[in-house]
Amino acid sequence: MKYSVDKQDKYSVFRLEEDNLNSLIAPKLKSEFVILSNEGIKNLIFDLSSVKFVDSSGLSAILTANRLWKAIGSFILTGIEHDSVKKLIEISRLDTVLTIIPTVAESIDYVFMEEIEKELNAD
Repeated sequence: MKYSVDKQDKYSVFRLEEDNLNSLIAPKLKSEFVILSNEGIKNLIFDLSSVKFVDSSGLSAILTANRLWKAIGSFILTGIEHDSVKKLIEISRLDTVLTIIPTVAESIDYVFMEEIEKELNAD
């Protein structure tokens, strides 16, 4: 599985560099998500801009990450550029469950806004 992780203070960007997010990739991806969440990464931005196809096991991996980060921060899906991926997410109604933001830059802005909001509510 080819991917890159850009770790910053407040967030990490996980970029999957594969055409397909399918049953061959999903188990490895879930393992990486568990490792990253255990490392204490508070906000994960999952960039799908290279991905052209997602199947049900790929969706399962995405939902696993969403569940892992619900307790510790934010999980954001970004870079959904291919129609087949968009359609699958819409058909499965995951667009109503997941935080989906068009670009990595906008996702980073979202993370900082969430962090500011948490700090204000903590006072």
